[in-house]
Amino acid sequence: MASLKEWMTQKLEKKEVEPNSSLGKAIKYMLRHWDGLTKFLYVPGAILDNNITERALKIPIRSRKNSLFYKTEHGAFVGSMLTTLIHTCVMNGENPVDYLIALQKNKKALFKSAKDWLPWTYKETLGRSARSPPLLRQAA
Repeated sequence: MASLKEWMTQKLEKKEVEPNSSLGKAIKYMLRHWDGLTKFLYVPGAILDNNITERALKIPIRSRKNSLFYKTEHGAFVGSMLTTLIHTCVMNGENPVDYLIALQKNKKALFKSAKDWLPWTYKETLGRSARSPPLLRQAA
């Protein structure tokens, strides 16, 4: 990094780069903000980008934009719930479509015990219900 800084300084001082060209502006910007741009070098394990944060921010931004088109407050509530469920599935490595289908197919069981149907527990619950024998209906 020290040799890069020295190279950029020399290019400007020796007028090998036009100061108002794109490269010249980039070099001047880099030298002007050198301390801030190289601060990560002094922190072991510092991440080099903030893609995770930017990806997470897209969710509420997209939701805010989409909420302009809800007709009712209840529609907005349902839309927000679906957005939250889908994002929670993605963050837990689950397929949102499979999860939402499982919720619809097991609606009665979901209302009895919601904690068994969270994105990180629903597959185990499905496995248990597949292993247990079906309930026999008694004639009334």
